[in-house]
Amino acid sequence: MKMWRKPLDLDEKSLPPAEIYIIESRCKGCGLCVEFCPRGVLKMSDEFNRKGYHPPFVEEPSACVGCHFCEEVCPEFAIFIGDQ
Repeated sequence: MKMWRKPLDLDEKSLPPAEIYIIESRCKGCGLCVEFCPRGVLKMSDEFNRKGYHPPFVEEPSACVGCHFCEEVCPEFAIFIGDQ
């Protein structure tokens, strides 16, 4: 994420690690979480879930900052963020 200014304590503080959980059986493959992820952590899978949709997968877990935006845009509540 590109910041327009640097916080004074950036070197002292670090973001808590976050883990993305995807409930593939709920996903309908709309791609909103992939499209609106500010860090590009999620990508669409080539595999199918039980419903016949392509669910997302976590491509770069260390890039996740835990903004919870994917949770907010998911219409099926199929994705959530948890602390590691």
